[in-house]
Amino acid sequence: MSFSTIRAPHILLPKKGVDMNAWAVIACDQFTSNMEYWEDVEKLVGNKPSTLRMMFPEAYLGKVDDVAFINNVNKTIQSYLDTHILEDQGECFILVDRKTSVVDRRLGLVISIDLEDYTYEKGVKSLIRASEATIVERIPPRLKIRENAPVELPHILFLFDDKKRQIIEKLWENRGNFEKVYDFELNKDGGHITGYKITNTKPIIDQFENLLKENNNGLLFIVGDGNHSLATAKAHWDKIKVNLSDEERKSHPARYALVEALNIYDEGLIFEPIHRVIFNAGEEFLPGLRKALSGEYVSYSYSKEKGKEKLMMPKVGPEAYEIVQKYVDGYLKEHQSASVDYIHDESEVLNICDKNPGSVGVIMPALTKGDIFDYIAKDKVLPRKSFSMGHATEKRYYLESQRIK
Repeated sequence: MSFSTIRAPHILLPKKGVDMNAWAVIACDQFTSNMEYWEDVEKLVGNKPSTLRMMFPEAYLGKVDDVAFINNVNKTIQSYLDTHILEDQGECFILVDRKTSVVDRRLGLVISIDLEDYTYEKGVKSLIRASEATIVERIPPRLKIRENAPVELPHILFLFDDKKRQIIEKLWENRGNFEKVYDFELNKDGGHITGYKITNTKPIIDQFENLLKENNNGLLFIVGDGNHSLATAKAHWDKIKVNLSDEERKSHPARYALVEALNIYDEGLIFEPIHRVIFNAGEEFLPGLRKALSGEYVSYSYSKEKGKEKLMMPKVGPEAYEIVQKYVDGYLKEHQSASVDYIHDESEVLNICDKNPGSVGVIMPALTKGDIFDYIAKDKVLPRKSFSMGHATEKRYYLESQRIK
């Protein structure tokens, strides 16, 4: 049986002359409670071609006419295709070198994966699995965006377990042999990004197949970021494939999702905790949380009214997330006026709490990445929003795309 989980996509990039600083915009699920960030991006982009016009920032949800916004997004994408603002680079991978304010280099590889080899269902064996619990209720709104979109923009980051650093790192050593397709500063403190086009993709696919055999745990990739975006891509594919012939299913573009794959042992890959901000938290919230928690890890909560308050969390990261998430979910069910947001930076938590009286921020511990593949390989999933790969400004910016129609 041939190894078909990975394939070389037809990657779309903006034509020469497009202002790349305005083109690349951070993932739609970032700064969801910070409209000032997105207002700044609007001013920066203006009328220039931009991925901002190709996606739906989640900060806008509930604040705009969703249907009209989505229709406009799809019209813009089609116009970018019709006027050749988006150009097909042919079958290739893109080697990505990302420098941020925190790390000098984080290496990734933009590839396409077969959604038939992915599942987010707990206990189901597959080569590609979710790292965190998937909230199925979050799929339908995203599906509305995807089902009529002619292309997809990925902010999905995959992790693979390459202790010997024999795939991406070797490509980086030979980067002089590859065509450089972009090299520019990202906006809004995103750092610098450089991309190299790789057309000889089969040897790389063979290396991933060998890695799967070496690790011998039946797991090739875990979804490090963009769990719900990939789950949406899967739902979209499952919906349309029922009306396709067997032959059509083999090559339909919606069967394949564009992702950036990173070695979990990359030195530039830092796992950051994802904190919780509970809006309209009543006086009973913190006493209840203190009662639910026990352990040796010292963290804290923050509110404008009470300042910092120490919390004792379990030393084991996954357990802390399980306890806190279970408590928050239960609290929200009993208090309809309360809501939660998931924030990547501690400073952003404090900023949001200061601007929203009655809110409480829960600062979470960071997870280690050494045993994450063993954890997922045992058919476990972390509670949702358990870790982030880097600070908010280090998240993936929309840049490459591919057709899904």
